[in-house]
Amino acid sequence: MLRHALSLARPVAAALLLSGCGEQATPVSAPRPALVVQPQPASTTADTYPGEVRARFEPQLAFRIGGKVSKRLVEEGQRVKANQPLAELDPQDVRLQLEANRAQLAGAEANLSLVRAERDRYRKLLDRQMVSHSQYDSAENLYRAGLARLKQAKAEFDVAGNQAEYAVLRASQDGVIARRQVEVGQVVAAGQTVFTLATDGEREVAIGVPEQQFSRFAVGQPVSIELWSHPGQRFEGRIRELSPAADPRSRTFAARIAFASNTTPAELGQSARVSMAQAGRMTLSVPLSAVTAEKGHAYVWRIGKDNRLERAPVRLGPYGTDSVPVLEGLQAGDWVVAAGGHVLQEGQQVRPVDRTNRTVSQAAKE
Repeated sequence: MLRHALSLARPVAAALLLSGCGEQATPVSAPRPALVVQPQPASTTADTYPGEVRARFEPQLAFRIGGKVSKRLVEEGQRVKANQPLAELDPQDVRLQLEANRAQLAGAEANLSLVRAERDRYRKLLDRQMVSHSQYDSAENLYRAGLARLKQAKAEFDVAGNQAEYAVLRASQDGVIARRQVEVGQVVAAGQTVFTLATDGEREVAIGVPEQQFSRFAVGQPVSIELWSHPGQRFEGRIRELSPAADPRSRTFAARIAFASNTTPAELGQSARVSMAQAGRMTLSVPLSAVTAEKGHAYVWRIGKDNRLERAPVRLGPYGTDSVPVLEGLQAGDWVVAAGGHVLQEGQQVRPVDRTNRTVSQAAKE
């Protein structure tokens, strides 16, 4: 009897043990990834212009004297420090000129010593009334001429010394060599551009404005910037500079667009796209797959605090082939789920990623 009861109790205990272990091993589900995008300017209400990221300051570096280039010490795209040598001219001519001016200076000093002694001698003779005043005045004038000649020789010697230093071209600031326009053996004139230096600091976007749209642009006007290295992300900017004259070849007006933030991840040479609203407030658009409707009311899933989803009702414009304008309900800096909204829930926590499967940290901001 006891043996029969034990045989029945063993399966029951094993079942309870397995059920208890199953409850403790239940894993906690991680937030599911969600493809997110930022609203873009609607193509029907914004004009877009291609551009290139440039440095705020791009001084053109040149030798202050002419000569033959004997050394080129940097390459295009190389980072340089302030006062770093970039290129050198053949120093033979400036050295010879420096030696000639040194010899002239020595001659002027010897001549001044001679005329000074002559003047002092005539002064003593004049005091004894052994020479006339006119003879003394002549000696005094020779002394003054010798003094002026010495000053001139010193100035010419200093200029020759400076020119010897000008044979070495140095970087004016920290930055990157954006363009190189010289080779070893080339003869350059004074002031001829040798390098273009993109200095460290602020970055801008250079665009060309067509003639027929030039009147719509003004300095200080706000625009939207998108970098090809950060697809789907837009940055605020403004028109900082607008050329008053068109380029004679392209017939476009050069414009510089400054970023509103100094922390924008823009690097030299990157491609960019500048968008400007045609009139009034810029209308945004989202992909068609991001819009969900329930009971005749359209909404999108917006990423809120702690990457939790929140339903954002929107008012839409005319549908396009792959996007739809959003007239109300979204801001330019919002992040919305691009697809799969029918399986999402209010307050659900997700892991927002962009189209390259990189986690989007900006979506966590309020």
